[in-house]
Amino acid sequence: MRRMGVIKCFGLLLFFLVTLICSNIDGCEARKGRHWKQKKSSSTSLVRKKGNGKNGGSSNRSGHLSPPPSSDLPGTEYPAPPTAATFDVIDFGANGDGVTDDTKAFEAAWAAACKVEGSTMVVPAQYEFLVGPISFSGPYCQPNIVFQLDGTIIAPTDAKSWSSGLLWWIEFTKLQGITIRGSGIIEGRGSIWWTNTESDVDPINDELGLKLPHLKPTALRFYGSYNVTVTGITIQNSPQCHLKFDNCEAVQVFNMTVNSPGNSPNTDGIHLQNSRDVMIHHTNMSCGDDCISIQTGSSNINIHSVNCGPGHGISIGGLGKDNTKACVSNVTVRDVNILDTMTGVRIKTWQGGSGSVQSVKFSNIRISEVQIPIVIDQFYCDRSSCKNQTSAVALAGIAYENIRGTYTVRPVQFACSDASPCSDISLTGIELEPLQEHYHMCEPFCWQAFGELFTPTIPPIVCLQNGKPSSNRLLSDHDMC
Repeated sequence: MRRMGVIKCFGLLLFFLVTLICSNIDGCEARKGRHWKQKKSSSTSLVRKKGNGKNGGSSNRSGHLSPPPSSDLPGTEYPAPPTAATFDVIDFGANGDGVTDDTKAFEAAWAAACKVEGSTMVVPAQYEFLVGPISFSGPYCQPNIVFQLDGTIIAPTDAKSWSSGLLWWIEFTKLQGITIRGSGIIEGRGSIWWTNTESDVDPINDELGLKLPHLKPTALRFYGSYNVTVTGITIQNSPQCHLKFDNCEAVQVFNMTVNSPGNSPNTDGIHLQNSRDVMIHHTNMSCGDDCISIQTGSSNINIHSVNCGPGHGISIGGLGKDNTKACVSNVTVRDVNILDTMTGVRIKTWQGGSGSVQSVKFSNIRISEVQIPIVIDQFYCDRSSCKNQTSAVALAGIAYENIRGTYTVRPVQFACSDASPCSDISLTGIELEPLQEHYHMCEPFCWQAFGELFTPTIPPIVCLQNGKPSSNRLLSDHDMC
């Protein structure tokens, strides 16, 4: 019996040992299984490990841990951190040989850049891109896109590219925070539009009997955009205006060049219309029309440190064409060099218009070989004849300060309306000398111009009438802006 008791006790002990061993084996298998699942998604285990340790893991508001900045582990579920998105037109199929049409590649690159805030669309250096009429459009694009222009964009010269005529060649519309910058060139190839000589006709189009439309495009136009910057680039040989801003606000143009021959027709350098808070500075402009043209709806315009010439000078207008109402106010033009132009600083309005031009200052203007340096013309007409009309755009608060240099025809011309005379014209520090080689010079001319000479002028401008006109309709309902 005693022997049987010992065997029974030994059996129970053996049973407990076997049970204990099996329990340990199950536990290892369980841990082995969990370890395998972790290894399958190693990046997740790494994140959790960092989050539970002292390596700086962080969590978002939902309680989930943020991914690490980057990971080279296989199977990671997290992308590399985002960088500034760049979209090169070459990557979208552009050839850049100056012959192949690259319009579709530019459209594709823009479509991609448009989706990313702060992106950059790149037109690389050392390439020539033939691009037809194109619009880089919002309003659904992300803000603050950069158009990095370091190469050359050239316009097509075949008539079929322009259909029956377009107002623009390259257009940016309804964008916020759009910047064009770089050292590149926009080449309009405008000579075929300026003349009708046989040498300028494309032989293929000539054979097909095709002609370029009468409506000439502006090279670069911005429409309905806010916070616009253009810097560094060159725009040259545009068929018509080189750079136009229409319905834009908060515009900066600086360190850029406009370059076209002095005899190229209607090739304004920069054209402003219905645009506000505009600054143009440190810019060189040579063209066949106004270096800068300020049209109706423009206000808070600041222009300084500009070189202008050849061309027609810096102009406000023409305003009031076809009996329209025009409003321009708060314009400052200062520290400007004007060389070999038709006029220097000019205000021009059409008969029959209404509205007003107010608070304009031209100061520190250097004049050289300009036909008529200072001009107000309320009888402007660029046709063979214009109908005489009594109403006019009212002009008041026009200041001329420190305008010095040489002229070739007449120093000053104030031709104002009988029904709406010019008022509050002030002149200070005016010194304009004739070029001696020109034997016939005209005296200063004034008609219905009222104001004050604050210093003696060279030559004496005795035709300016002191005080105010007896009938000034500037504040009438007809002229209020």
